[in-house]
Amino acid sequence: MKQFYYIVFVLCIATLKMQSQSVTQKDYKRAVSYLYNNYNNKTVFNLNPKINWFKNGEGLWFVEYSEKGKSYKTVGLKDHQVKPLFDHEKLSNAFQETFNKTIKSTEFLLSNIEYEDKENLSFYAFGKSYVLNLASYKLQLKEEDKLVNNPFESTSPNGKWIAYSKDYNLYIKSTETDEIHQLSFDGKKNYEYATYYGWFDLIEGENGERPKHFAVNWSPDSKYLATNIIDLHNAEKMYLLDYSIDSLYKPKLLSYYRGSPGDTTVIHQKPVFYNIETKKAVKTNLPRVSHINAIYTSWSNESGVLFAKYLERGFQKGYVKQVDLNTQTERTLITETSKIGIDNFKEFYLEKQQKIVFLSQRSGWRQLYSLDLKTNEITPLTKGNYYINDVSFIDKSNGDFYILASGKETGNNPYHQQVYKVSLKGKVTLLTPENAHHQVSFSKDGKYFTDNFSTVNIPTKTVLRDSKTGKILTQLTQADASEVIEKGWKAPEIFSLTAKDKKTTIYGAIWKPTNFDASKSYPIIDATYTGPQTQRFPKSFHVAFSNQALAELGFIVMQMDGLGTSGRSKEFQSHSYKNMGNNLEDHVLAINHLGKKCAWINTDKVGIFGHSAGGFDTGRAMVAFPDFYKVGVASSGDHDFRMEKAWWPEMYQGWPVDETYQEVSNITNAKNLKGKLLLVHGGLDDNVNPSGTFKFAEALVNADKEFDLLILPSQRHGYVGKHRNYFIKKRWNYFVEHLLGTTPIWDFSMK
Repeated sequence: MKQFYYIVFVLCIATLKMQSQSVTQKDYKRAVSYLYNNYNNKTVFNLNPKINWFKNGEGLWFVEYSEKGKSYKTVGLKDHQVKPLFDHEKLSNAFQETFNKTIKSTEFLLSNIEYEDKENLSFYAFGKSYVLNLASYKLQLKEEDKLVNNPFESTSPNGKWIAYSKDYNLYIKSTETDEIHQLSFDGKKNYEYATYYGWFDLIEGENGERPKHFAVNWSPDSKYLATNIIDLHNAEKMYLLDYSIDSLYKPKLLSYYRGSPGDTTVIHQKPVFYNIETKKAVKTNLPRVSHINAIYTSWSNESGVLFAKYLERGFQKGYVKQVDLNTQTERTLITETSKIGIDNFKEFYLEKQQKIVFLSQRSGWRQLYSLDLKTNEITPLTKGNYYINDVSFIDKSNGDFYILASGKETGNNPYHQQVYKVSLKGKVTLLTPENAHHQVSFSKDGKYFTDNFSTVNIPTKTVLRDSKTGKILTQLTQADASEVIEKGWKAPEIFSLTAKDKKTTIYGAIWKPTNFDASKSYPIIDATYTGPQTQRFPKSFHVAFSNQALAELGFIVMQMDGLGTSGRSKEFQSHSYKNMGNNLEDHVLAINHLGKKCAWINTDKVGIFGHSAGGFDTGRAMVAFPDFYKVGVASSGDHDFRMEKAWWPEMYQGWPVDETYQEVSNITNAKNLKGKLLLVHGGLDDNVNPSGTFKFAEALVNADKEFDLLILPSQRHGYVGKHRNYFIKKRWNYFVEHLLGTTPIWDFSMK
């Protein structure tokens, strides 16, 4: 009996603790204070400053924020001194004289700032461009350049020809004699020359016109002209209905050309080239391709010679070719292959050195390679078990590459990138030794770069560095979170564990409420996005607040990367290929790991939310792990990859479409739902068409599963303004009611 009463007593205490987690207006107010627009440069300052380089090459400008407001600063590249860009009070007086109203010196909103000369500064403000004399502080309205380029014409570099299209064919006109020459003759509607496929080309009505485009590419010597044929004959559309127009009582029909995985009924394109002297087309062996795997061409410095890059459909084989229009021959320079899809294949042309440098994962890690155009020999410029994220700058005079790479330095977090200089001889020099994540911006000449470096728990420091040595020349700003720290905010806690392969270390972070109490039990929410093309681990301080608002309502929020995402080895990413439905297995492992480690995490109350591919994740969590994930909010999700835009699933789930698409579909697994699920979609989403969410909803109805559905009729893939606020409130309260188990509050201010 003593044991029985003890158990009852413990249960009562646990119940009281759970009941004590009711959510109040004070909690909502605290949560709202951690929305980006409410904290960025208002209570937390200089998280990720934007650096602007002057066109004259003599310096840069930026805005520094503090409790007093904002201040425009500049740094000259001769003295490296941080100074005010102008006298803020004098400019405030100048604005008052111009607009007859007071504008505080700490509230200017200026852009496009440039030096006209040493005494005059131009900028854009209040919808117009102005010139400020720095001696007299007189403001003058800047005369706008009245020369407007015709977007449907293109003048040759030597100025002798104008290219344009008419009746779907390509023409050129002499600027000297006005003589017109027709270059193509078989163009017609839906088989169109000198145009391009626009990703967001919305068409109104069933028989509406596709937006007009014009695109040609002159050779540098004006002797050749390149363009494309766009073939829409058999292309199918995706459709939308716009219910959001107040003056219409019937929805407006909208459509756009977009292929789904496996479709053959897509837009095709064919590159074509013309010899201006003969006015004739020059034949090449470049293939006709779908818009999913377009061909990209660029002219070399040699007359009539160009480079062409393209990937075969399915993204498992790609080429860089050299095409000589003079001899009508071509040479394959680079052949790239991958069994798991080629992602972010980039090449850079150094014609002075007669080399092509390219990024490839052929070694198992994304590294730099050099191709000698004379010998066709490929040489690795970098080697090792680390990942090159991008090339930030190329010094074409000597062939030095400035790269951003992660995981090279022993003991550093593999997601934190640093800057390295790589020579064409393969010498690699570290320029940013600080153990942090570095985000950089190079001057136009590449002699300097600015560096925002931080971690999720170390505030951002912004400095100016010398590109040759990486030496810090001056500090520009420092992030300041002292105001929120005084109110109890603590940076997210980083964790790591071994992944499902039982050998690889994976990383994540958790956010706690600022009134965290270790004696309580908190539900945990997975903020998910397992798309193989990106990462979710919070690398820098400017994302340290991204999940704080939701945490304030009484949750632990987790964000992580499991096997299958990018930025690590090719083997790491390969876990998601044809297998994106299993990307959440490491998330389940992580939550159980955290539950064992932290007594205050309640792994019986697990929620999940995500947008786009994260929306798919959320639906997948609820139907593939129905006993683990109890509450989900899936926004703009691609719930069946067969209904998605073609390139993304074909790259990561494979092509041709096979049974794996059926296996990972949330729609075909709808019968497994057990928990509470809210589906959300924008009615005008022309990125992830809302049809997938509707079809998932229909499947849930047919399976007799209870769920909730919210359609935002006027919204596209991203929600904005009032609709974004409405969605945030809805998402917060869905978790408050169904995961926290208490009554939510709707009427609270988002400011």
